[in-house]
Amino acid sequence: MGNSIPKNNSNKHPHPLIAVIPLLVLVALIVTVMQMLPDDALGGASQIAMVVAATICVALSMLIYKTKWDVFEQSIKATIGDSTVSILILLLIGVMSSTWMISGVVPTLIYYGIQFMSPTFFLPCACIISGMISLMTGTSWTTIATIGIALLGIGNALDIPEAFTAGAIISGAYFGDKMSPMSDTTVLASSVSGADLFRHIRFMMYTTVPSISITLILYLIMGLWYGGERVEPSIYLMGLQRGFNISLWTLLVPVLTGVLIWKKVPSFITLILSSLAAALCALIFQPDALVSIAEADHKTAGALFVGLMKASYTHTQIDTGYDVVNHLVATRGMAGMLDTVWLILCAMCFGSCMVASQMLKSLTHVLLKSIRNTFSLVLSTVTSGVLLNLVMGDQFLSIIMNASIYRDEYAERGYQPELLSRSTEDSSTVTSVLVPWTACGMTQSTVLGIPTIVYLPFCFFNIISPIMSCIVAALGFVPKKKL
Repeated sequence: MGNSIPKNNSNKHPHPLIAVIPLLVLVALIVTVMQMLPDDALGGASQIAMVVAATICVALSMLIYKTKWDVFEQSIKATIGDSTVSILILLLIGVMSSTWMISGVVPTLIYYGIQFMSPTFFLPCACIISGMISLMTGTSWTTIATIGIALLGIGNALDIPEAFTAGAIISGAYFGDKMSPMSDTTVLASSVSGADLFRHIRFMMYTTVPSISITLILYLIMGLWYGGERVEPSIYLMGLQRGFNISLWTLLVPVLTGVLIWKKVPSFITLILSSLAAALCALIFQPDALVSIAEADHKTAGALFVGLMKASYTHTQIDTGYDVVNHLVATRGMAGMLDTVWLILCAMCFGSCMVASQMLKSLTHVLLKSIRNTFSLVLSTVTSGVLLNLVMGDQFLSIIMNASIYRDEYAERGYQPELLSRSTEDSSTVTSVLVPWTACGMTQSTVLGIPTIVYLPFCFFNIISPIMSCIVAALGFVPKKKL
């Protein structure tokens, strides 16, 4: 990380029963918010919950352990400073997903996808497609924000519940992200654990292949159970044709994006170039849609400019003649990501306060004390990875902290670093999207328009992976110990 989080030099370490209080308060408040204020969970209520939990953490530490406020202030500054690039990328994802929609890229994918996909096999196909794209590109976020939105639209047209589709998309995207040598989380987990990248990927196959296999079987069973008769998608086809110029030429935009990612062009630059390409595509193929967004009477250069700008930064909707299709092609733009940015900042504050107060260290120390054998070591690592996602609100911080906590423990016991990196990926990487207040959970919830708690039960790969990690360790499928 670019900035180091200052340490609390107090000799008094928080008791675990004290350290767990802010986390319990946060979970209780989030659950209450989801039940009583579901429509405002992302728009302010969850942010207040994070601030309240952070306040309790600071108050307990200052009153009981005499921690100075400067320690918390410096920790918050360092953590938020490190998250700046991620926030900018998040805003650009809002622009890219909107321009992909208005340019006709996503409508074209939906248009042809509806005609070729069957409701019975849609869920496993959605998982496989997302997995392949994510594996080739190394990024789950971009996969979900592009092909994921198209698959969600196809699922809606095929009368598949959105939560099912979202679960399949996320499962596939995080499978590919986890196994791709181009993924930042894969590289990070191997590097901070001291593992060789390709040995790390090879040993992940012991847990990842069974996890994704079970996941695909479950989606196939759901499809066979739920699929039934193929729905008549004529409304969607007519609506898309009425609202957009459906053209295979628009698919040059995702091809360009894939090439940029394959060439390892930085994410920030890739998102900008992809958005610009989609904007150019919109000017060429969708001028009528841009004029409609600008609410202009004539097709002028000014109207096209206004329509393109509005599509990039605010909520827009194209009138296709059918309400269900209008909802499908509605966009949020950069402004649609602001609630998520707000929540990320609050989550970063809570996580940095837990680190500065040493409450997080106190909780992880309890896990270290329970280690007796290989299984308990992996179980402790996986549990810690999930706990760190709950507390830190960011998968990158969770990966770094988890590897740092256990690296010496694994080395002292003679285990290869690939066991640590695998256990970290099986927990920190894949479960981050299941926590409503993490950057991953908030981003995917915002991009797909589905609350985290709604899609969570159907993200089978993300749920199975940490369990499989423990099962495989119990069966002895671990890298050989160092001699």
